[in-house]
Amino acid sequence: MLIYGKQPVYYLLEKYPNRIETLYLAKELEKKEYSRLMRMGVTIKRIPPEAAQQMAKSGNHQGFLADIDGIEVKGLDALRTKPFLVVLSGVTDIGNIGAIVRSAYALGVDGIIVCGMKHLNLEGVVRSSAGAIFDMPICVVNNIQDVLNELKTSGTYLYGAVVDGDDINEANITYKRALILGNESEGLTNRVISKLDYPVSIKMAHGFDSLNVSAAGAILMDRMR
Repeated sequence: MLIYGKQPVYYLLEKYPNRIETLYLAKELEKKEYSRLMRMGVTIKRIPPEAAQQMAKSGNHQGFLADIDGIEVKGLDALRTKPFLVVLSGVTDIGNIGAIVRSAYALGVDGIIVCGMKHLNLEGVVRSSAGAIFDMPICVVNNIQDVLNELKTSGTYLYGAVVDGDDINEANITYKRALILGNESEGLTNRVISKLDYPVSIKMAHGFDSLNVSAAGAILMDRMR
């Protein structure tokens, strides 16, 4: 897998340098910084900016690219018994998914289940999560109903972000809980809402109708800790 961008590459360099097979540099580094990278034992190759642009398919690589071993996508059985999960139901924007992963890692979530797609663009999530995906167990299951049924069977209480839900500040938060976040434009479907134990919402100070799903998710995760 190829990743690029200074932040995700440095995240791996600091935490998991052994996962980097080859580090490609398309910019000059200060001698001190280059020496530090060499001491990590990472294979470094200098490449011209044109080659870096081609490798990154014109993405914003910032002069840093790396070949890494792949990210392990977990099975549902590995996550369904965890105490605090986030389930994405039809969230499609990779930037939003990455931002949610980053917030989830910072706020103590134990795993993320992505529903509504057969394949997740992991390279994109690496960039948009600034590397946090390397520390966040993630699972991809196309059918959200299968996930909700499995979670209920395992004793997990389902909280869903709904515009007219109960105030999250007044919700009784159980130990085993999952936060369900819906599609960017349509939110949660009626079928998903019917499965919820607790529809929740964020009460707005000025009557604004909604927040971006990643912003709302971060607030809800924090209040469910």
